[in-house]
Formats: sequence, C-alpha cells, structure tokens
Amino acid sequence: MDETLIGTLLASTLRVSTPLILCALAGLLSERAGVIDIGLEGKMLFAAFAAGAAGVTFGSTGIALALALGTTVVLSWLHGVACVSHRGDQVVSGVAVNIIAVGMTAVLGIAWFAQGGQTPPVTAEVRLQAVLPGAAGWFKGIPVLGSIVGDGLLSHNIMVYATLALVPAVWWLLYRTRFGLRLRAVGENAHMVDAAGVSVTRMRYAALTLNGLLCGLAGSYLVLAQNAAFVPNMTAGRGFMALAAMIFGKWHPVGAFWACLLFGFLDAVAIRLQGVKLPGIGEVPVQAIQALPYLLTVILLAGFIGRTVAPQALGRPYVKDRS
Repeated sequence: MDETLIGTLLASTLRVSTPLILCALAGLLSERAGVIDIGLEGKMLFAAFAAGAAGVTFGSTGIALALALGTTVVLSWLHGVACVSHRGDQVVSGVAVNIIAVGMTAVLGIAWFAQGGQTPPVTAEVRLQAVLPGAAGWFKGIPVLGSIVGDGLLSHNIMVYATLALVPAVWWLLYRTRFGLRLRAVGENAHMVDAAGVSVTRMRYAALTLNGLLCGLAGSYLVLAQNAAFVPNMTAGRGFMALAAMIFGKWHPVGAFWACLLFGFLDAVAIRLQGVKLPGIGEVPVQAIQALPYLLTVILLAGFIGRTVAPQALGRPYVKDRS
C-alpha cells in the first residue's frame, strides 16, 4: 500500500472518529450511572448549531465552545429532570431530545440567518487550526514513517489530541477514583449506594453533566473543525453510531474507543472509494459506499447487543425505599 495513502487514511480516521469517541464517552458515563441516553444525536446537533451560530455572531472560538457546552449541559439536565427526578421513561425522553433538536435547529437557523436552516460559514480565525501546521514537512523524505507520523499523527487540531487524552482520563475516573466507583455502583445497585449514604440523584446528575460537556465538544467539533458551517441534520446518525460503539465496547472506555476508530476507518475508506473502479466489480455506487458505516452499526447491534452485559440498573428509575 502506498505510504501516502496510509498516512491519509490514518489522518482521516482520527478526524472522523473524534466526535464519535466524545459521544461514546458521554453515553458511557450516563449509562454507567444507570441512565439510558438515546438523545446523544440531538445533543450533538444542538451543540453544532450553537457553535455555528455563536461563531458567526461573536467571532470567538471560546464563546462558540462555551455556548455549545452550556446548551448540551442544559439538555442533559432536562433529561435528568424527566428521568431522574420524575422517574419518566428514559428512552422516550431521549427520543424527545432528538426530535426537538432536529426541529428547533432548523427553525432557529431559518429565523436567524434565512439560509434554509444553515448558518453562514465560520471564519478561519474561529475554526480550530492544526497544532503543528509544519509537522508534515519535518518528516518529509523519511520512508513510511514520514507520512504516518507527519500527516497521520501530527496534522490535527487540539480537540483531536484532547479526545485521545480523554479516553485514558475517563478510564482513570471510572476505575481509579472514589467518584468513579460510586458512579458505577449507582448503575449496578442504586439501593446499595443509597444505603451507604451517597445520593443516587446527585451521582446521576453529575454523570449527566459530564455527558453534556462531552456531547457539547462532539457537536462543536463538527462546525469548528470538520465543516465550516452548521447544516441541518449534519450529525447524520453519529450519535447512534456512538451508542453502537459503546455497546460493542461493553461500556468500557477503551473498548468504545477502538469501536469508534473502526467506524471512523470505514468512513475514511468509504470517502476514498468514491469513484474508484474495483477489479471485476467496476465502480461501486456512491450510496453503497456511504452506507458502510451505518451497515456496520446495524450488524454490530444485531450481533452483539444480546451478548454484552449492561449495567444492572440501566434504565430503572430509582425509588427510595421508605420502609
């Protein structure tokens, strides 16, 4: 395989996987605490719109990120009010977030910018730039290693590297801290946690807050790093792909990370295969290539969702024992 192609595929895989990893970690934290979050897609879409609208209006990366994070945290809290405080159906609440996000982002986009629901392009000053823009030149001329390191690993913006760092950080939080132990215990046996004097409601809201922050980063990445503007439904099912990756990874940060990389790799390959004629097959239809990541999502869910063991208290509203 051409070494340039290897570097390009690696770079594309990391870029495409970044929002999936962030979203999968968000869902993992929520579900480890016993709260199902089908609304990852909607939160990411809301965050993308908030980042795009704020980036255009204020011309500031910091404000765009802050509004995106604030929006998704509020949505996570609303999900908590419905499911944790009032013990509503968690799946229904998540679906409601998705439906509201699709409608409101389009309506607000039309009302504010009059461009069919899109926002104007965010300027280059607001978008996230490569941390080491000249890295590819440093390794130029080195066989294989030059393309893999220069183009594949050192050509990204700060959010890609922060996402990679968040995987071990979330693992450490869950498995090496008292907070993580309590959070996992809430998702397994909430009554035991309550008997130990720890507030189940507080722990679940803490998990949802972290969930909202990560969803905000995932959505803002789509506008500030991948695309130049918000487009209606631009998440294109990434939230559901992240859910599939989380399940395939058995609710473990490292497992979810590798699953997201697999999805990202398939997406990167699909982009490269468009217009390519395969021996004995000819040119593969673009639609078939674009469907590869989503087809894998369905296959993984159908093949593995019954073989993985979810947290025992997942989806169960906690009712305090008054006896």
